[in-house]
Amino acid sequence: MTIAYRDKGNIYLNITNRCSSDCVFCLAKFTDTFHGYNLRLDSEPSVEDILRELELEFLEGPAEEVVFVGFGEPILRLDEVIGVTEWLSLRRIATRLDTNGHGQLLHPDRDVVHELAAAGLGAVSVSLVAHNSEVYNQLCRPMFSKAYRAVLKFAADCLKEGMKVALSVVDLPEVDIEACRSIAGKMGADFRVRTLITPESEEVRA
Repeated sequence: MTIAYRDKGNIYLNITNRCSSDCVFCLAKFTDTFHGYNLRLDSEPSVEDILRELELEFLEGPAEEVVFVGFGEPILRLDEVIGVTEWLSLRRIATRLDTNGHGQLLHPDRDVVHELAAAGLGAVSVSLVAHNSEVYNQLCRPMFSKAYRAVLKFAADCLKEGMKVALSVVDLPEVDIEACRSIAGKMGADFRVRTLITPESEEVRA
């Protein structure tokens, strides 16, 4: 199994396979690999495990940023994300969280965004997915009934904390790309359109 891997000048961290959504377009539904790395975890790594893997990766050279992403929702392991981010921040290494934006729903008794900012998280990429809640629920099938509203608030709160924020969507026919771009623009966030990954895509070939 792979905890840390390199791609496009970054180091990516795969720390859980659990998620609060069941997205119809999730590549984990049809593959265990991404860019040749096996991202199916036998068990969830501890902070010590993650830092050990990071140190091994840094032996191969620097990285532009370290990104929490992988085959699950990283913020389900909030304490681990915070611990690793603090370690990286002390070393002035840039960090980014790729998330579905359910953080406050998953941890209702904590100020999730503030804790992430205080740890030194510099950037967040939030999966907006759709232009409204109906299409969002259709494509993401989240475990929370008001997830779409929470996603928008999570992104807005990250901006208020001074983090760089990007909203992302997948180029699916159900998605109004320009409406999503407008949502990001009005919020003051960057916007990215991701290509749908299929079993035939180059990314999943070992």
